[in-house]
Amino acid sequence: MLKDGFGRVHDDLRLSVTDRCNLRCTYCMPEDPVWFPRDRMLTFEEIRRLVGILASVGVRKVRLTGGEPLVRRDLPALVRMLAEVPGIEDLSLTTNGVLLARHARALAAAGLRRVNISLDTLRPERFTRLTGRARLPEVLAGLAAAAEAGLSPIKLNAVLLRGQNDDEAEDLVALGRDRGFEVRFIEVMPLDNQAAWDPSRVVSGAELRRRIGARWPIVPEVPADPSAPASGYRFADGRGWVGFVDSVTRPFCGDCSRLRLTSDGGVRVCLYDDREVDLRGPLRSGADDAGLLALVQGALAAKGRGGALDLLQTRKPAVLTRTMHQIGG
Repeated sequence: MLKDGFGRVHDDLRLSVTDRCNLRCTYCMPEDPVWFPRDRMLTFEEIRRLVGILASVGVRKVRLTGGEPLVRRDLPALVRMLAEVPGIEDLSLTTNGVLLARHARALAAAGLRRVNISLDTLRPERFTRLTGRARLPEVLAGLAAAAEAGLSPIKLNAVLLRGQNDDEAEDLVALGRDRGFEVRFIEVMPLDNQAAWDPSRVVSGAELRRRIGARWPIVPEVPADPSAPASGYRFADGRGWVGFVDSVTRPFCGDCSRLRLTSDGGVRVCLYDDREVDLRGPLRSGADDAGLLALVQGALAAKGRGGALDLLQTRKPAVLTRTMHQIGG
């Protein structure tokens, strides 16, 4: 198994397949993003090899991220390759949903199990303001296509910002209850994207639990996976589930099980830690599997107690050399 110095087992890989995106959400991307050169990106074959190495030592879950992963050409082909890796039990995708309607059926046929779809507002004008693009109809069509393709459970990831869209929590929950989606509210992460992060903009999970519970009583669930970032609640009337990722007010570093592989081959063991171990260079220079695995194990050995814990004390954002779209969710 892949363990760090604190005994945390890492069996969950967040795999970024591209830094490119077709939206411009302010908490994720700079105004003028600089893209990686295409020859710097890992090929599907390189990704398959690295996932195979990690699966051989206990990685069981892979989530494809970006950027927006569906802008990567022929993504269903990669899904098919990863679905065939021995040991991978859960293969999922985080997407903004804009291109999902045209790809959902092919992704499901290739072996994708489920999707998380980012959706911060249900109001067209507000969607355009928050994302820089007027694409809400395509996202809603993607939701319907994912359900029709059997990609289940469908989880809606919503980031609420004080004074911008925090009045929509109940509307998003109502949509989830009506359509059978699992809504998850994620506190805006303290990443210094153009100095945009401000603690006063954070809408805490505790506040949302009070608001939602006042309208629809909720009951805490015992997590099936203790390392899952979301604390789950079921509705007392039996109509669904809602989750809260309290990434700022209640960091979950102590149970972290995640590794991150960037689209250009860098291993990150913590979202808020700028240290990165390059796998692309050794991979293309002929390193064997044992050598590549040793690099990953070395990165884990240097992992700290948790970057979010440090940020909670300072109340200052992490100043990273890469923005979120270059790291992967």
